[in-house]
Amino acid sequence: MISDDEINSVVCFLEQNADAAAKARAERIYAVEYRKSLKSLLMQEHGQGSIAQQERDAYADNVYIKHLIAIKEAVFNDEKAQFLREAAQAKLSAWQTQSANERGVR
Repeated sequence: MISDDEINSVVCFLEQNADAAAKARAERIYAVEYRKSLKSLLMQEHGQGSIAQQERDAYADNVYIKHLIAIKEAVFNDEKAQFLREAAQAKLSAWQTQSANERGVR
C-alpha cells in the first residue's frame, strides 16, 4: 500500500526537482549541439591538409575528447533525472489505481 505521506513526498520531489531536471536536459542538448561547433573550430585549427585530414585531427584532439566526456556526463544526468521522474509518476499512477480500488471506482 502506498500511503498519502509517500504521495506527498513524490509530489514534493517532482515540484522541487523540476528546475534541476530542466537544467540537466538543457545541458545535454547544449553539449550535443556544441560538439558540432567544436569540431568546426578544431578543424580550423588543424587547417593544413585535406578536409578529411582536418576532420581526423579534430576528432583526435584532446579538447574534443574531453568534450565527449562532458556529453557522457550530461546524458547521464539527464537520463537519471528522467528515470527518477518516471519512477515518481509510476508511484503516483499506482496510488491513483489503489485509491480508486479502495473507493470501489471502476
